[in-house]
Amino acid sequence: MTDVTPSPASLLVDIGANLTHDSFDADRVEVIARARAAGVGRFVVTGSDVEHSRKALDLCARDPALYATAGVHPHHAKDVTPTTDDELRGLLNHSRVVAVGECGLDYFRNFSPAEIQRRVFEMQLGLARDCGKPAFLHQRDAHADFMRILAAHRPGLSKAVVHCFTGDAAELKDYLSLDCHVGITGWICDERRGRHLRECVRLIPADRLMLETDAPYLIPRDLSPRPASHRNEPMHLKHIAKVVAGCLDKPFEQLIRETTAVAEAFFGLG
Repeated sequence: MTDVTPSPASLLVDIGANLTHDSFDADRVEVIARARAAGVGRFVVTGSDVEHSRKALDLCARDPALYATAGVHPHHAKDVTPTTDDELRGLLNHSRVVAVGECGLDYFRNFSPAEIQRRVFEMQLGLARDCGKPAFLHQRDAHADFMRILAAHRPGLSKAVVHCFTGDAAELKDYLSLDCHVGITGWICDERRGRHLRECVRLIPADRLMLETDAPYLIPRDLSPRPASHRNEPMHLKHIAKVVAGCLDKPFEQLIRETTAVAEAFFGLG
């Protein structure tokens, strides 16, 4: 019998899926299976704090298609303790933990004071420098401070990706000037808030572009039929990829090959 298993190059990589989120507790295995059936071959599970970074690594132990990040989201910066640095370093020693983060600044909600966010962001950029793994970055309504801190640390970082980019062309050019990669989500499918991304994505070089769902958040608004649940799933990455390919006037299969190759190289995926 002929082997019809798709090659890794023909399968999408979701570089940002919050699979430890409690909304997946009842059907996580089925969620991953649906994504595989939709052509998603590998997943990077986002760590948002020490607890969820550990949970992400635990998931990796059960499924060879899963990888993890380890870090503290700016929302949780206020919860950092004197042991957090060592705890993250321990997690980052694992080969399946492929990036530091999600780390950065978020002044939109300010769940943590801005001063603490900045301090914890710098701490994690130091971790990325020391372990040689990429930085998985988050920024919302904090571009000036984010750029100032990132620019100071960028020479010591191996790689950096601005996860879930939703900004404008000027912000994008700033990130590209620091040799950052860029993650595009279903925000590009939002006709109200994401229309500008359809032009911005053309500014991203092919060797810097990656795709992600940020599940369970940011479900594409233009899915048809519209799912009854507002929970996003990694299976919708294929839809996002089709929208991005259309914006770039690029064949869908070519976009898959390119973004998969970029993700493999960036995260060192096996």
